[in-house]
Amino acid sequence: MIRRHELSDAEWEFVQPLLPKSLRGRKRLDDRTVLNRIVWKFRTGTAWRGVPERYGVWATLHTRFRRWALDGTFERMLQAARARADSTGGIDWLVSIDSTVVRAHQHAAGARKGAP
Repeated sequence: MIRRHELSDAEWEFVQPLLPKSLRGRKRLDDRTVLNRIVWKFRTGTAWRGVPERYGVWATLHTRFRRWALDGTFERMLQAARARADSTGGIDWLVSIDSTVVRAHQHAAGARKGAP
């Protein structure tokens, strides 16, 4: 049963090949379960320790998140999703740049009154 805030089968099939493979060490927690934890954590905005117990130990989630963040896994996922959306016309590349400058009054800078 897919719960709210968890990856669908189609989403999992898309990201699974982008995840690093662990070939050594002890058997680890399933990547899909860990990724569902990460998705749940960020979609709900809770603290790492607030992740439901049905997902297991929060420290495992945090460790895997940090490892994937540092090795570029999430960046690869973003690039692949962007490339897929662009190839199907799902991205409108119209960009607007605003060069407005707002100047603050000199007294708005936070200096103390009467300072030399």
